[in-house]
Amino acid sequence: MREVTFRIRHRDGPECAASARFPDVTMRSVSSMTGRDDERRRIVELRGPTESIQGFLDAFREADAVIRAEPLSPVTRDHLYVAIDIDAGEWEGIGDRLSGMGVHYRTGTTISAGVERWTVYVRADDDLSAVIDGLERGGNDVALARNVELESIERPPRLSSARFLEDLTPRQREVLATAVAMGYYDHGGNVGIEAVAEEIGLASTTVWEHLSRAESTVMNGIVDRLEV
Repeated sequence: MREVTFRIRHRDGPECAASARFPDVTMRSVSSMTGRDDERRRIVELRGPTESIQGFLDAFREADAVIRAEPLSPVTRDHLYVAIDIDAGEWEGIGDRLSGMGVHYRTGTTISAGVERWTVYVRADDDLSAVIDGLERGGNDVALARNVELESIERPPRLSSARFLEDLTPRQREVLATAVAMGYYDHGGNVGIEAVAEEIGLASTTVWEHLSRAESTVMNGIVDRLEV
């Protein structure tokens, strides 16, 4: 098995288009994609100067594929969580394309300066050129940034989750545990944020915010200890 990282300029992708206009803003996915039919939802984090974040958000909303982009917190600091709804019929994401090719990829994709960074996992006998050809379809620019054997990657010792749990508020732990138990994070699952909200008895927007903050706390804690 090999770990491969691509740098992709996604032609007509709303994230890349906004990122190219505001290169000092970094966009990072902090939740899985949910939803049925063509309307898909996920939470992203924007980091950068406040004025640039607002400009990025305005530019992102201009795209035909973007149904809505709702901030989950005020744009007053150097980062913002946003719940976005995308019309998948108007735009095919890189994740959708990789899934269609049967390629596993790492979640938490980042986009900055108009470039998406994707890490995928392929078998030694897989045709990497075919994967690149599939990604380049539609005029995308794909550059190979990393290609290594998994056996050659030194991984840090297993991380204790105790500190991450301590950093979460009781409500964040409750919402995150409920979402996991209901299968919200299961690949290909059909559990949406509304179902989690109904189970807990909170508004959907409130659950979005609790989940985004919990996911950010856990993921940032893990990334801080990884050697990437």
